[in-house]
Amino acid sequence: MKYIPNLLSMLRIMLSLFLFALPPFGPLFWAIYVVCGATDMLDGYIARRTCSSSKLGTMLDSIADMVLMSVIIVVILTTQPIAVEIWIWMAGITFVRIASLWVVYRKHRTFAVLHTYANKATGGLLFCIPFLYPFVDFRIMEWTICIVASLAAIEELTVHLTSSTLQRDAKSLFAARRD
Repeated sequence: MKYIPNLLSMLRIMLSLFLFALPPFGPLFWAIYVVCGATDMLDGYIARRTCSSSKLGTMLDSIADMVLMSVIIVVILTTQPIAVEIWIWMAGITFVRIASLWVVYRKHRTFAVLHTYANKATGGLLFCIPFLYPFVDFRIMEWTICIVASLAAIEELTVHLTSSTLQRDAKSLFAARRD
């Protein structure tokens, strides 16, 4: 039972990459996409319920999240025109994310993405885009996600800059322990 969360994260990575081979928003795409979302919810839940949380599991979950979100971003970018200001904004968010990874590497000699509420909100919004796409103006979704993603990236960088220990499970800037 203790390996199931890690297996779910690895399954999410493989299925996410398989989405590239499928026609966007076709029936098989949707089925695999929903399974990816389910594995994202289940891996952490099972790890906590079975007391099998681990550093490897946390890292696998973060990698699986990044792979799935990257695939969705690429799928959306190839199916929907994006305004120049949104491209610039996304580049800024990416720069802050890279700066955050650099800071955590310099301080702790490892790479880490925190599991903050803001990062979870960003991931949740990105995950919902394909479902909301037919019903919500895409410009509203772009701006909403960019605002939330900006706040999440800035929060994570701030946590890394102000904490002397790595806190992968810090829930927010305000909940992060100051050492």
